Formats: sequence, C-alpha cells, structure tokens
Amino acid sequence: MPPTARFDGPRSEAPRILVLSGYDAASHRRWREQLVAMFSDFEWQSLLLPARFFRWRIRGNPLSWLNEPLLQEHWDLIIATSMVDLATLRGLHPRLANTPSLLYMHENQFAFPVSNGQNASADPQMVNLYSAMSADCVVFNSGWNRDSFLDGVDSFCRKLPDRVPEGLIETLRDKSRVIPVPIEDRLFADRPLLVDRTCPHLLWNHRWECKSLGDNLKLVWASRWEYDKGPAQLLAFLEEIESRGIDYRLCLIGEQFRKCPEEFEIIKRRYAHRLAQFGYVASRDEYIEWLRTADVVLSTALHEFQGIAVLEAVASGCAPLVPNRLSYPELFGEERCYGSFPNDLKREASEAADKLEEIRNSLTKGVDILPDVSHVSASALGSEYRALIESLISGRQP
Repeated sequence: MPPTARFDGPRSEAPRILVLSGYDAASHRRWREQLVAMFSDFEWQSLLLPARFFRWRIRGNPLSWLNEPLLQEHWDLIIATSMVDLATLRGLHPRLANTPSLLYMHENQFAFPVSNGQNASADPQMVNLYSAMSADCVVFNSGWNRDSFLDGVDSFCRKLPDRVPEGLIETLRDKSRVIPVPIEDRLFADRPLLVDRTCPHLLWNHRWECKSLGDNLKLVWASRWEYDKGPAQLLAFLEEIESRGIDYRLCLIGEQFRKCPEEFEIIKRRYAHRLAQFGYVASRDEYIEWLRTADVVLSTALHEFQGIAVLEAVASGCAPLVPNRLSYPELFGEERCYGSFPNDLKREASEAADKLEEIRNSLTKGVDILPDVSHVSASALGSEYRALIESLISGRQP
C-alpha cells in the first residue's frame, strides 16, 4: 500500500502546512485532526504511514516518501511527529531544507522500554536526536517527556568515544518547549454523579466498552493491551483488592492487538464476575460515554509520555488512580499518586489498593477530589499552538 496523502482543508491563499505522521497511531491521529479542526484558517495536508512495522517505519519513512509529489511543493511550515526522520527528509528534498519545521515529540526513544524479544538498537534514538537537531522547534507533550529525552541524549553522548559536539544539550533545550496534546472540549461536559460509591467501578483504558451494571462505582483501565502498560501490575492489583474484599466493577476498554499479554486471559477467566466490559471500544462517542459513566481511572503504566487516556477520563469526571512515576506526578501531584514499585508487584499493588480505598472513602463522603485538568483542553491550549505556528511561519524566534 502506498503512503497516504491526505488533503485536510480548502485550497486558499492561507499559509500552507504539511503534517508528516510517520506512525499514525490513534493518539497521533487525534492530535493532528484536532490541529486541523482548531485552525481552519490554514491550509493543511498530511502524509501518513500506518502504525505497524515499528523498526521499518522509524528508519524507512524517508524511503517510503521518496517519490511523494507533496514534498516537492512549497510549504510555509512542516510539522513532523517524533517517528519521522526529519533530518534525512530535509536532506533528500532541498525545498524542505529551507522550510520552517516543528518536531512534535509524542514520545522519545531514549525513554522507551525495550520489550522481551526485541533487540536493543541505537537507531531509533539517533532518528529522534537528528530530527530534533534538524527542527527549528521541538515540542514535547509533557515536561517528563522533554526531560527524559534530554537526559537520555546526555547519557548516550557520554558513551560515545570522541568528537561529541559541545553545547548539544543546551542547544536542544533552548529550542524545546512543552505543549500537551489537547483534550477535546466536549469531554469536559458535566456528567451525572453515580449513587452507590461503596462498590468501585474501575476503568482501565490502555487500549481494549463499558456498559453500566447499575449505580456502582466503576473503575476503568484504558491503555492499549501491551507489556509497557503494566498488565502484570494490573493483575497483581486485582488480586490485592480481591483479597481485601473490595467490591468493584472493571472495564477494560483500550485497544488490543493480535498478540496480547497472557495476563488478560487470566483476568478474563478469573474475574469474569467483575467485568463490566472486556474489549476495545471502536466508536469514539461510545468510548466517551463509558468514561462519563466511570468513577475511577486506573493506570499501571510502565511507559507513558503524557497520559492522554487518563486525562480524557479525568476530564470526563473520573478520579485518577495512577502510579508516582512518568508524567503522572507532573499532571496530578505526587500526593494523588500511589507508590511506584514497578519491580515489586505485591508492594505496588498494596499501595494502589490503599489509594483506591482513600478515593472510595472520599467519594462516599461527597468530597470533591477531582483534579482540575482544564489547562489541557483544546480551548486553553489553542492560543499557545497558534502563537507558535504563526511565529515559525513568519520566521520569528518561537
């Protein structure tokens, strides 16, 4: 299948922006679609590559796009995602070399864990590094993402034998800034409070619908079904709250793939009586409705650069139950997080269960414990995005 070229707006005399998405996963897609919707006064087009064959995508996108006519056209701004080899593209296409460019770092390969069965390689890290050096501005979705990238580059460079340029980290830091992926405004709509807070209804939305089983407290896990989202931690947590006699309902609504960690089959078999839903919700409207009917959003992630699924759930009215690691302390404060012990499953599960009981007690008493995440709404971030885009197009220092 050839690379996808997408025209996203009417042709006009408006500034022309080309978005390059080298691994167009769901969160990357929603981000670029929001940009187009937020700024319809620009002319947008996109080049997209499917979110599969990771190693090939991150190293091969310049080849996949080598004969792409859009790269020969005039653009006022290039916006590339972190999976794009921007440096190579600008070298292969001279017209792009003089076009202002923004690199948006949804993630960075210096802080990306290597799964079992994968061979560690510096290639993805080098793509990130060269792209950041090539871009006029590098935008991260969280401070943790930025800091882990810069720390990772520094550590990487210290291992190199010689000829490492001085001031590299300072140069990268100076051109970096943090602007999160916006959360849709419609998620911040008011929702009715549930009645019975004695039975936690849990949501785990790391990519696997969640229909109401009554007015019980509901816990959601909304991550994608992969090792880096902590399925072993999830299973240990369920074992812990079962041992404590905590009553709850669980929704697993994240995206799943052909090969899933074995913990999910164990959960399906062992905790079928707890499952309000066990499967991916493809409909965006239905997914949002599940968030609005849940009360607690659970994360057990070992890798998370912003936490979009959790932020969407909190905007929809869920209390966060998240570990004290990654971007979560930055988002919610350490006091709202449970203790992080990723290499000690029982201890971390106990910490998470303690925090769940705190949340349940607060909700039972009617205490408002929801953190304010309105600062990451599309309305709140729109002016910051616009100012950055306009400054790059005009040639001003962002």
